[in-house]
Amino acid sequence: MAMDAHEIENMIKAALPDAVVEIKDLAGDGDHYAATVTSAAFKGKSRVQQHQMVYAALQGRMGGVLHALALTTAVPQN
Repeated sequence: MAMDAHEIENMIKAALPDAVVEIKDLAGDGDHYAATVTSAAFKGKSRVQQHQMVYAALQGRMGGVLHALALTTAVPQN
């Protein structure tokens, strides 16, 4: 069973409430997504740590229900 883009967004926002999340379904199959996540929580974190925070928000669904996620993370520019 594939994950819906809104479900992915909601899970990320639940873990990172200030996050701005943009999700694109890359293949139209509900299994291959690209996500851009911008959050102040990423400040001072390495890119790997930022991605780990997003993967943790997905509660183990990465690689299972969610087959592929091309992830871009950023800190807001203020």
